[in-house]
Amino acid sequence: MTKFLLADLPFPHPDLIETRRTLHRRPEVGLQLPQTQALIVRELRQMGLEARMGRSVSSVIAVIEGGKRRRDGTPGPTILLRGDMDGLPLHEDTGLEFASETGDTMHACGHDTHVAMLLGAAKLLLERRDELAGNVLLMFQPGEEGWHGARYMLEEGLLDGAPTPVKAAFAIHITNEHRSGVVAIRPGPTYAAADTIRMTVRGRGGHASAPHEALDPVPVAAEIVLALQLLVTRTVSVFDPAVITIAHVTAGTRDNIIPEVALLEGTLRTLSEETRARLKDGIRRVAEGIASAHGASVELEIEQGYPVTVNDAGFAELVRTVATDLVGSDDVVVPDAPVMGAEDFSYVLQKVPGAMAHLGGRPADVDPASAPQTHSNRVVFDEDAMAVGAALHAAVALRYLGADGD
Repeated sequence: MTKFLLADLPFPHPDLIETRRTLHRRPEVGLQLPQTQALIVRELRQMGLEARMGRSVSSVIAVIEGGKRRRDGTPGPTILLRGDMDGLPLHEDTGLEFASETGDTMHACGHDTHVAMLLGAAKLLLERRDELAGNVLLMFQPGEEGWHGARYMLEEGLLDGAPTPVKAAFAIHITNEHRSGVVAIRPGPTYAAADTIRMTVRGRGGHASAPHEALDPVPVAAEIVLALQLLVTRTVSVFDPAVITIAHVTAGTRDNIIPEVALLEGTLRTLSEETRARLKDGIRRVAEGIASAHGASVELEIEQGYPVTVNDAGFAELVRTVATDLVGSDDVVVPDAPVMGAEDFSYVLQKVPGAMAHLGGRPADVDPASAPQTHSNRVVFDEDAMAVGAALHAAVALRYLGADGD
């Protein structure tokens, strides 16, 4: 019964494209997105929905109340559908006619398409609200790009915003890893936890011609960087992988001056809380041990980022089945491995079972080997894919809430 949705939302859908392009021209960054919030509120109110705005962040929620009861006569549960809203601090170089008009800010991660798809799904569901044995909670979220926006929304009572308990959650992320219209969904970990490593190695400055009279922090820092790679390969199971990357190293001011400090920054990515905790302890042990061995000292901070995003196996299978009905088995894939990027939808999935799917957005004329990916200042998505995303949101909600069950 879900196949009809694509016929009702043909390729390309003018409303989706207009909304997406308006957002793309005026991206906003962080937790305060007043223009984006205003557009969403206006669209929801035009549909006849009550839009509720966040107190501390520019979030928006709305509820579509179903008109159907379960077989036992009781009201059904609520499913949450999420679309994130924020852009990135990046100068756009796509050459699109609707490119960003807002300085060094760009929708380089496709969140403009996410908002448009969720608004499109709301229209589809409103046309079928009498088939919903439960409710749909629409979650428009700021601050996904490292700002913990989902956590703020949860703290403000996101899951209390519907008439019945939220029992499932679903989100879609567009990607150029797959051709346009392909749906990718896997059970279990689908995004990694991400923590930030900051380290200051302290020695004693001096003249570069007499290193024996100083305590050079640079080789100590270099040894720590290499030892952290050994920490991963010799203490972490290959079946529970992890990544430590030191990506920013700063030391010194001149070629003939030994500096007093060397600064290291990087990232820790893990797929389980057990490995995450063990590597945090290991990083400290390695850094302090090497520094001490050379008579230097180290100050270490590991800033906790997003947790692992874990797809519930049962819900992921529901999404796979719905997607197969919607676009056909040839356009549905189950990835072998998770993405080592991070997602703050993980906070929602810690509270309720659900899943995040990936939606292919790579244009047909773009070579997969050279296609710019998300967070690139040249990334371009095929707008036709948004019809699949909107229909998938709606179809998952309809299936979960029993529209096909009687």
